[in-house]
Amino acid sequence: MSLRRPLGAGAVVAIVLAALNLRPGVVAVSPLLGEILAEEGLSATAGGVLTTLPVLCFGILAPVAPGLARRVGLERALFGSLVLLCLGFALRLVPGIAPLLVGTLAVGSAIGLGNVLLPALIKRDFADRVGLMTGLYSMALSGGAALAAGLTVPIASATGMDWRATLASWGLLAVLGAVVWAPRALRSTGVVAALRPPGATPADAVRSVWRSPLAWAVTVLMGTQSLSFYAVNAWLPEVFVASGRSVAVGGWLLALTNLLGIVGSFVTPVLAGRMRRQRALGVVIVALILTGLLGLVLAPGAAVLWVVLLGLGQGGGISLALTLMALRTENAARTSELSGMAQSAGYVLAACGPLGLGVAHDATGSWTVPLLLLVVASLVQGVAAWFAGRDEIVR
Repeated sequence: MSLRRPLGAGAVVAIVLAALNLRPGVVAVSPLLGEILAEEGLSATAGGVLTTLPVLCFGILAPVAPGLARRVGLERALFGSLVLLCLGFALRLVPGIAPLLVGTLAVGSAIGLGNVLLPALIKRDFADRVGLMTGLYSMALSGGAALAAGLTVPIASATGMDWRATLASWGLLAVLGAVVWAPRALRSTGVVAALRPPGATPADAVRSVWRSPLAWAVTVLMGTQSLSFYAVNAWLPEVFVASGRSVAVGGWLLALTNLLGIVGSFVTPVLAGRMRRQRALGVVIVALILTGLLGLVLAPGAAVLWVVLLGLGQGGGISLALTLMALRTENAARTSELSGMAQSAGYVLAACGPLGLGVAHDATGSWTVPLLLLVVASLVQGVAAWFAGRDEIVR
């Protein structure tokens, strides 16, 4: 009996809605970070810890996702992650540092599961349209980030809510996602074999992927682009505030970065899916990121131009990494294992970004050195993209 699910508009809408929920829980903290630090009496380093926790959860939970999907099925695992996300938003409403941290851990854990499960679902159900569906998926990721970056401060201003209630308001999107996925989870058979290659045990698949140099290239690509993305989303408004702009302007510039990320996120997988080798595409993406970062350091007055280039590059970077997870593998089982590896080790590396920038800012008193550290990370991303873009598959 075939394990493939019927395709249709409902499946596409469900995937896009789930993807929309994978960034607001993290990105919405950034425009409010100054207020959070001031109210709670925290330093920039502590703010780095707060913004690093969810990214660290992405890495820790990534290896758990394939096993969970094998046990209960992809649909049920995704539904469970959305329920956990709702719980995390609710916990952030409770006063005190401890509930904020626990809620942030729950949000990060839920997103960490979804990060791995959705690419595997796309590979399973849309194997002949991986580029298009990955484009829609990654476009929804950037769209969710853009909504959170651009609307968080206006929501707080329009409603008069404090930062806790404003953060929790994004939980309404998670509730909607859980409602949409509930009937799909109930219909799911939870077949274990859906994510297991013929003749192989899960342990065999994991060991072989972790021994592959190509898989490591994809992992470093995922890690470095994520490090840059989450560091920028955590601190870019504060960079602009330090240069004399208002918090609202900083939030809107961050939103502009993520809006342009939607364009890069959609175009890149479509182009990558038509190429045998994606090396040139990776070089162009990194060039955009490098130009944006160096522009912020050398000519901050032209901030709009630099965030446009940065957004296009970062949107293309995440979608290229996600697309390569599917293009460099032969089936959904292998995609799930490569996705688990790339997002586990990759997000552990990415967790150094927000925290590292906070520490560097506290140590130097400016944002120049932190931005230059991101330039170095982008150069490493370029090298990884060159090796990951060759025409091979993980065997």
